[in-house]
Amino acid sequence: MRRNPCKSSLAACALVCGLVSAAPRALAQEHWVATWAASPQAPRVALPRPPQPPASQAAPPAAPAGGGNQAPIFAPPPNLNNQTVRMIVRTSIGGRRARVQLSNAFGASALKIGAAHLALRDRGSAIVPSSDRALTFGGKAQFAIPSGAEALSDPVDLDVPKLGDLVISIYVPGDAGSPTNHLTGLHTTYISKAGDFSGAATFPDANTTQSWYWLSGVHVLAPPDAGLIVAFGDSITDGATSTPDTDNSWPSHLARRLAANKSTANLAIVNEGISGNRLLNDGAGISALARFDRDVLAQPGVKWLIVLEGINDIGFAALPGAQASDTVTADDLISAHKQIIERAHLHGIKAIGATLTPYTGALYYTDRGEELRQAFNEWIRNGKAYDAVIDFDMAVRDTENPKQIRAAYNIRDHLHPNDPGYKAMADAVDLSLFNRRK
Repeated sequence: MRRNPCKSSLAACALVCGLVSAAPRALAQEHWVATWAASPQAPRVALPRPPQPPASQAAPPAAPAGGGNQAPIFAPPPNLNNQTVRMIVRTSIGGRRARVQLSNAFGASALKIGAAHLALRDRGSAIVPSSDRALTFGGKAQFAIPSGAEALSDPVDLDVPKLGDLVISIYVPGDAGSPTNHLTGLHTTYISKAGDFSGAATFPDANTTQSWYWLSGVHVLAPPDAGLIVAFGDSITDGATSTPDTDNSWPSHLARRLAANKSTANLAIVNEGISGNRLLNDGAGISALARFDRDVLAQPGVKWLIVLEGINDIGFAALPGAQASDTVTADDLISAHKQIIERAHLHGIKAIGATLTPYTGALYYTDRGEELRQAFNEWIRNGKAYDAVIDFDMAVRDTENPKQIRAAYNIRDHLHPNDPGYKAMADAVDLSLFNRRK
């Protein structure tokens, strides 16, 4: 029997049309996910350096090689005028397209951008020339970001690697004023002499800092199963005492664990810690409750939230010059965390609470503060308010004296971990918490 050519043609047409229509649907399932982020801060001069232990006190063992900074110290922000700033960020997941988010959240006036570029890093401040992409914002290479606003670049095609270094270069043609920044960048940032070097392959004769300026996020177009974890906290999340240029904060260590595990390889993590941050009061950055929408809910692809906040609320009340409004109770801390949990749940985000790490011997330690920390940690562990719990306290405390940080993890201020301590925190995270089927 001869086949009906019309039927054959119709079948072939239907097959081709089905394949053609399926391709856009598959691409449509891709979505934007933040692969890196940093919380914007207002310019400020410095955080105090915690004092060294008295000579009569036995010094703890020296930190292992790569043991981190002694304590967070920040220089005054530079006055940028007709200069280019080149910054390095470490991705968590990769993707085939990318876009960059800039912030003028704390700028006193509109920020004029003369040029912005994105590229893969070669070494130092050098880029891989073939990867250089000039960025536009709403189709414009030159534009202004109003005071208090953010700007999202147009997407560019770029094969962004997971756990790779990206270079973002921003040229400001005039006086940029006091820049919105993230103080604890812990990556070398390069500031040029006068001129536009945003597309330059190398970056000679540059001054350096360890802060990020105006840069608040990098997003990638990721596969359908990709999602985001936001690490939300203070200096211990920020990685303030980790070794610069080595990506040794606990979120960075966790990013490597996620990437190495088949079931979590498409999960990004971004670090939204601010050194010195508090839950209830402004200080080093606006309070955690005030910045929650910007730093958590607005992150593309967010599915999980890890919260480590409260030790500064406890400790700052003990510092000289503290006000009555700085004093907190365990109920104050618990109520603030309940707000965070409810706001996360409203947006379908699973909230994971972390216990506060030991601080006996720290500059702002008091016995009352330790009672608050213990009461708060008891609620985190047994209050059943969070969807899950990570016991960072257990991960880094001294087994002989649980009220203090383990000597091998102590950066010498009895509050911040060193690089091995940050790794121990990341290793305490159960990756099955991020199982989508739960």
